[in-house]
Amino acid sequence: MFETLSHVALQEYWWAIMSLLGSLLVFLLFVQGGQTLIYTLGKTESERSILVNSLGRKWEFTFTTLVTFGGAFFASFPLFYATSFGGAYWVWIIILFCFVLQAVSYEYRSKPNNVFGPGTFENFLFINGALGTVLLGVAVATFFTGSKFSVDFAHIARASDVAITRWESASHGLEALLSFHNLSLGLSLFFLARVMAILYFMNNVGEESILARTRKHLLINAIPFLVFFLFFVIRLFLIKGYALDPSSGEISLEPYKYFRNLIQMPVIAVLFVGGTGLVLFGILKSWLKLSTKGIWFTGPGTVLVVFSLFALAGFHHTAYYPSTYDLQSSLTIYNSSSSRYTLTAMSYVSLLVPVVFAYIWYAWRAVNNKKIDAGEINAETHVY
Repeated sequence: MFETLSHVALQEYWWAIMSLLGSLLVFLLFVQGGQTLIYTLGKTESERSILVNSLGRKWEFTFTTLVTFGGAFFASFPLFYATSFGGAYWVWIIILFCFVLQAVSYEYRSKPNNVFGPGTFENFLFINGALGTVLLGVAVATFFTGSKFSVDFAHIARASDVAITRWESASHGLEALLSFHNLSLGLSLFFLARVMAILYFMNNVGEESILARTRKHLLINAIPFLVFFLFFVIRLFLIKGYALDPSSGEISLEPYKYFRNLIQMPVIAVLFVGGTGLVLFGILKSWLKLSTKGIWFTGPGTVLVVFSLFALAGFHHTAYYPSTYDLQSSLTIYNSSSSRYTLTAMSYVSLLVPVVFAYIWYAWRAVNNKKIDAGEINAETHVY
């Protein structure tokens, strides 16, 4: 089946797969958002335990999706992996450290011999939720704004001791934090994760004292999310983008490139607008009507919006990882992918993705069949 596809078709197929995995990861970051709200919504030790255990039943979904996303990116677009992870390593090391803190915290927070106390690990969870989401957003923003690196494509085809990629900034990725455009996406992701966490708590937590605080904080976090997101999107549609000439392979700056991509890919435009509408509908439905179902609108809406942004970055002859140091070193889905043979073999493995999603859905329903409250925490044999 996949053997009949051209190399270009396989590259585009795998960019769609990566876009889907990336969008699912952003949705699952509600766990990180919830970790930053433990002390905001939980005023007693019992309430904080309820929140931590509500999130603890889902954190592995986020962690697994992150690992799957990274592994699939490495296999399908290895040159990006070599360039970004090998060059902007400070950003990725900090992100990795944040997720290590998360794993350790859920494992040891409630251990009987925990000499540090639960508060220490709750602070670790806050660090993961705040720093991890902002840095992930900043890293994704560089798909549009670019980074300082160079690629020697001549050495890819032959064995050589010369490095193929070179990072041209001494700060190795931290320079991305100096761009407010990058930060705006990081901050919008941070507040979006908090918004989705509040909607998740409304749906999953049965403790009235916690639920009484959620409506107020939903609005407090929704407003900055919308401000930062609108700033990022409006500026994205106004800046020059990195366009690929399909005949010559040359990269050039094109005015309003990402807005033109949106207009010239009507399916993506529908997904983007529809996803944005679902996000807003879920927020308003929960805030105005105190509905507990808002997460089931805002969550899928988030997936559609993020998928659309990835599509704008990689499809329609666009460099998805631009180089601000050397335009012709910019990475596209065509010059950075694995071989046709590798992508074909991986495509058969990708047929298992629906099975994985079905398992996640089943596991989610199994652990979410009853709202969590103080009584359930006291009766549970395993608590986080």
